[in-house]
Formats: sequence, C-alpha cells, structure tokens
Amino acid sequence: MIRVRKVFLCRRAPGSSSVTAFRRVISPPDLLRRRSQQDCGDLQKRESVRPRRYFARMFEPVLSWSTGPLVAVDLETTGVDPRKDRIVTAAIITITPVSAGERPDVHTYEWSADPGVEIPVDATAIHGVTTEEARAKGRNAAEVIDEVTKLLAKVWTPTTPLCAFNAAFDLTMLDAELQRYHGRSLPLSGPVVDPLCIDRQLDPQRDDKRTLSVLCAHYQVRLENAHSSAGDAKATARLAWRLSTTFPKEVGQVPPHVLHRYQARWFRDSQVVHADKLERAAAGSAARGDTAGADRLRARATDTRAAASSWPFLPETTAPAEGTRRRLPPRPGGVANSHASWTPDLEAALRDLWLNADPVELAEPLREEIAEHYGRTPAAIRSRLLRLRCDPEQPGLTCDEQRAAELQRSYDAEYKR
Repeated sequence: MIRVRKVFLCRRAPGSSSVTAFRRVISPPDLLRRRSQQDCGDLQKRESVRPRRYFARMFEPVLSWSTGPLVAVDLETTGVDPRKDRIVTAAIITITPVSAGERPDVHTYEWSADPGVEIPVDATAIHGVTTEEARAKGRNAAEVIDEVTKLLAKVWTPTTPLCAFNAAFDLTMLDAELQRYHGRSLPLSGPVVDPLCIDRQLDPQRDDKRTLSVLCAHYQVRLENAHSSAGDAKATARLAWRLSTTFPKEVGQVPPHVLHRYQARWFRDSQVVHADKLERAAAGSAARGDTAGADRLRARATDTRAAASSWPFLPETTAPAEGTRRRLPPRPGGVANSHASWTPDLEAALRDLWLNADPVELAEPLREEIAEHYGRTPAAIRSRLLRLRCDPEQPGLTCDEQRAAELQRSYDAEYKR
C-alpha cells in the first residue's frame, strides 16, 4: 500500500543547502510514520500548506465589476444638441449589492426642471413633457443641475462605474448646463460604461438601429416606462450588466478603468472612420460643383475629428446647425422640392398663409393647394405646420403643446413609426 504524504512548504535556514519548496513524497506507511522534521536536513522550520485554501485561490473565478455597486444616469432634454439644448428631466439610479442570494438595494432619484425655453413638439412627442407642464411642475433649472451633479460626485467614484447610454450626450449636456448656471465643469469622477459604445464595437455588422429600446430587445433586457429618465436609467444599468455577463472576457472581467480607456479608443476609431467618409463626400460634392455642400461636409468632418479624442465629453461644434443635410434631387415622379430645406422665410410665409385662412375651410384640400404651391407633398406641409405651432387640422388656428403632441402621436401611428 502506498500513501501520498501531505504537501509541505519548507523554508531554508541561512547557510543551509537549497531545498525544493514544495515536496511530494510517496512512502510506505511505516516510513511515513517515522519521518520527522529532521528529515529536511538543516531546515529550521516547516509549515503545512493548506492545499484547499491555496489552490482555491488559484482557480477562484474572476469577479465582474457588474457584481459590485453601479450608478446609472439618464436625461430627457429639449433637443439633440448637448451644448445648446436644455435638461427637462433627470434620473440617477444607485445599485448596491447586499449579500449573495439577495436582491441589491436600488435607489431612484428623479428631478423635473423648467428649462426656461420652449420645448419643441418633436421632443414632447418623445418624452411627453410639454412646455406648460415643465413651467407648472418643473423646478428651477439651476437648482436641479446643482443637485444632480452633487449627487453624481458623491456616488460616482473610481470603484463605482457610471452607466449611461450614449454617455457622450448625457455627460456633455450636464457639463454644459453646469457651466451655464454655475460656471464650473463636470468632473470625471470615475469610469464610464456606455452600452451603446460597447455594442457598436462588439457587433459592428448588425444592421438594426442602436436605440436603447432596440438594444434592450436584442439582449432581452426589461425596459419599463421608455423615454422617462428613471425607466431609461434602470434599463441602461440592466443592459450594462447583460453585456458584462454575455461578454465576460471582453467586458465583464475587464477592470472598469481599463474598460473606460477601451471605450475611449473605440469611440475615437469610429469617429475617425466617420470623418473620413464625410471628407470623401465633400470631395465628391466639390467635384460636382456644389461648393456650399462641400464646405458644410468639411465642417462636419472637422467637428467629428475634434470630438474623437474627447470622450465622454464633446466639444463645441463649428458646423452650422441648419443646412447640414445633403441636398438630394427630387424622387423619380415626386414633387419638385421634396428634399429642399425649409428656410426661415419660407416657414414664416407658410405660417402666415395658414393663420390667415378661413377657419371654416376644409383642412385637407387647403393643405393640398399649399403643397402644390410650394412643390411639396401634403404630408410635408402638415408636418411643417405642426412644427410651426399651427393646427394642421384647423385652418386659421394655432395649437398648444398638448394638442401638438396628440396630433404627432396620431401621425406617427398613421405611418406606423
């Protein structure tokens, strides 16, 4: 019968001969019983290593940052320009693990602000907050921004990453608002986890849209109360967790500060590729003699390159806000100005024409007549009237935010958007 002796860690005393640190000895039972500490020669001390504890440490699974504390943030705003538009609602979600097998502590902090400007109909159609509602129920914007940023500074730390969907937009918006009302910048308190940036890098060939709702459906993540700050913030945290468990080597087991650097590089690479495309398009426009279009595309390419190295904050843009879309020829068989931009003069003339119409006149024939005059489709006229706060269904009348939101929803349902 042969028995395997325990593993011993032997330390060599000064002046003694070299001895292998770990020894596995196979001996008959009688020799095994007679062995003593003197069998190690001049060794001064022998300590028994606990193989279970030692090897458990060797094979211990690497924990993911998603099992620790997390913070998520989301904003609903008046528009899509983070440096110029304003915050309407904000939410911060804190997620703190308790113990194994128990649900974490989740706390939700919400704010509603009066942005001090009109909320466009398009924005209201998304998040449902009208100008009147924001003025009646929203708090002073400066106070809201101060509270949001102070809480972020408290809960967002080097060891607690911040989850934000399209983080460059939300953090740039907070930075711009903080500078606008309090004259200081938003500090980068810790690492950022942006599910949008990560998904673009890990699955670049997927043709689907990459909105929060689409990504939640793709990764089977629950999204409740979409387009509310609290609902979107919770979904963003869940989506970040799902990505960390779906891609453990690429995301979950990467230290948060390292993952932050990866995302900055991924964002930079994608922006550079996009800027190259814009410059090629500008060269094509210049070759066709469209100098103005080429200049606009070059300005956009410049802005894109400037933003490439600044993630998760975006710099001021230099390209003009209007007229940045490419001027396309009319669709085959379509109306003459189907792709033409609306100038302020054209919009003013359309508004005057509609508001001076007889209120008893039928809306649809009038829209068709105006569409023929402007070289547009009746649907385009209807959409533009709604943007101008005119009621497209009632000639001679304007519409408030609530009425405009109702009409927008009905039009979206008509086009199944």
